[in-house]
Amino acid sequence: MLAERAARFRALHVPGRPFLLPCAWDAASARALAALPGVEAVGTTSAGLAWASGLADGAADPEAILAATARIAGAVDLPVSADVEDGYGDVEATIRAVLEAGAVGVNLEDGTGDPAAPLRSLERHAAIVRAAREAADEAGVPLWVNARTDLWWAGVGEGGTRLDEALERARAYVEAGADGIFVPAVRDPATIEAMAEGAGAPLNVLAMPGMPGLEELGRLGVARVSTGSGTYRAALDAGAAAVAALLDVEAPRPRTYADVQRLLGA
Repeated sequence: MLAERAARFRALHVPGRPFLLPCAWDAASARALAALPGVEAVGTTSAGLAWASGLADGAADPEAILAATARIAGAVDLPVSADVEDGYGDVEATIRAVLEAGAVGVNLEDGTGDPAAPLRSLERHAAIVRAAREAADEAGVPLWVNARTDLWWAGVGEGGTRLDEALERARAYVEAGADGIFVPAVRDPATIEAMAEGAGAPLNVLAMPGMPGLEELGRLGVARVSTGSGTYRAALDAGAAAVAALLDVEAPRPRTYADVQRLLGA
């Protein structure tokens, strides 16, 4: 069953024919998303999982994240990809836990969350990717390892310099065993196209305001579009809007990632 789901998930990653990966934060949201026509897989959002527990993104206990991942994977008949942030130290153990939870893909990010040193070194993150690949291979499951680089998300570098470093990191991660490359916060079509052409693996981007649509992203060579924490924030906004309507008051504006972080004390 797990290997079959892994194969189904792997087959979805076709450059130029992007699929949408909506990201859930609990079993109910996973089932609601999976029931939509055209949804072929579900992801988890580590931010949404943390926020739903009253914690800021990055503050949730790894065991809680993995337990929630198991509930999500058990709630749907679709392949599930797990956001496991930086791999939680013991990457091999994390990958074994992900597979035991029933997920068939992972995101591994090179961002640290530390403004003073926002990115892990290329060499260190490549080692994390390699450890994940080896653990999955040892388990005999073709887990999709999505290596995320946070150059744009963390605002590191400028213009062409940022793109050059992203391509260097992407190629190193692919050489270490990554199946795909994820570049959240990239909106510029030319940059997306350059990453799709030069990363050396199928490209994943994050759905954000100002992004090209799925059809255009396909023309740019993208293989996958993730909603990240956007689904959780949309649900939060919808709930607030419903209560505002009952109170006959103005609904709050849509919340950004930073807004929810501040709401929870980050």
